[in-house]
Amino acid sequence: MQANIVLLPGDGIGPEVVAAAVRVLKAIETKFGHTFTFTEELIGGCSIDKHGVALTDSALKACQAADAVLLGAVGGPKWDDPTAKERPEKGLLALRKGLGVFANLRPVKAYPNLTDASPLRPEKLTGVDMVVVRELTGGVYFGEPKGRDTVNGVTRAVDTMAYTDEEIRRIVDMAFKLAGGRKKKVTSVDKANVLESSRLWRQVTAEVAKNYPDIKMENMLVDTAAMRLVSNPAEFDVVVTENMFGDILTDEAAVLSGSMGLLPSASLGSGGPGLYEPIHGSAPDIAGKGIANPIGTILSSAFMLRYSLKLEKEAAAVEAAVEKTIASGTLTADLGGKANTKEVTESILSNL
Repeated sequence: MQANIVLLPGDGIGPEVVAAAVRVLKAIETKFGHTFTFTEELIGGCSIDKHGVALTDSALKACQAADAVLLGAVGGPKWDDPTAKERPEKGLLALRKGLGVFANLRPVKAYPNLTDASPLRPEKLTGVDMVVVRELTGGVYFGEPKGRDTVNGVTRAVDTMAYTDEEIRRIVDMAFKLAGGRKKKVTSVDKANVLESSRLWRQVTAEVAKNYPDIKMENMLVDTAAMRLVSNPAEFDVVVTENMFGDILTDEAAVLSGSMGLLPSASLGSGGPGLYEPIHGSAPDIAGKGIANPIGTILSSAFMLRYSLKLEKEAAAVEAAVEKTIASGTLTADLGGKANTKEVTESILSNL
């Protein structure tokens, strides 16, 4: 296997955790006889500082031409002016749109020896193993019209939540396909009692469900889903939802594992390179201290091996090495441990 991988380390702890994942990928490269070529580009605040924009056209073109893209994190207090025309997150949204990645897969798993790291009681975490499939290129983050106007001294801001039936159908279909290889259960999350876009979502989901008679499907309002995630999380298998709901619910679900630093994600489309990133932010308060948890990014690289490069054995090897490291108690401070980024990475490397 020869693969071209674009690295987007980004801001804060992004460069540290991406560097850790690259060490693991290079070990996989050597162990299994592959050739990975890494190219680095800027995104987020660091790109604003150098180029004036959060993602340049040349960086986007490099990503589009790659076999896969590995991202760290974007943002930080330095670029947190709400009146700024260019914000780090704008680069992330442009990247997702430019790559055509419409489905974001976020697995949430409870590890037996990390139950004390979660605020939930240990018995609530037994059997927790779910995947949230979040629609990524539609909804209120991309809907038009969007903006502000001032009339008679009153300032009004508008964001539009919009979906087409095709946008809904493709993400829901992916969720059902994923459920077929798991526990055969899909929970579709919406706000159909209030939002017209959610009523369309529910209608299209029902149509797609007819194509998968062996899979159990349920609809759930987003406020109910938020409650059930902490009261009975083990009931979920595959959860599919729209962009903003998925953004919020997956951050809530992160506490089930014990730390956002553990959770990877894969953003996939109908073709072209996938985008892989941990779900955590840039954590500027610990950037440069060498104590960031690299596991979410390393597991994201395992997703990259599986989904973009079709290297299932290699992906499974990375995941097994991570599980052995967690079981050994080699953990960063966010999980109650004393290990630093380098020590966790080296433990994973030793377990490959």
